[in-house]
Amino acid sequence: MPVARGNAKAIREERERARIYEARRRLHEAQGRRRRRDNVVVSVLAGVVILAAVGAQAVYYTSGPGAAEPAPSPSETPAVEPTQPPLQPRS
Repeated sequence: MPVARGNAKAIREERERARIYEARRRLHEAQGRRRRRDNVVVSVLAGVVILAAVGAQAVYYTSGPGAAEPAPSPSETPAVEPTQPPLQPRS
């Protein structure tokens, strides 16, 4: 009888080890999925923040206070020479 009782104890311990192993394996898989999901979320958010920063800079420098002030550009105007009326023959 002692052999059977020892055998039952070994079987119980083996089942417990298998249960603990399976729980750890599932936990590890769940952590991997969570990390992957977190990486995707952070990557998308980082992309959105970068695009928003680029867009804000573009708006600031095209229409905001950072826009260039329009200044008159020097243009060449033809010099107007005074013209003399045509000479009229003396009569």
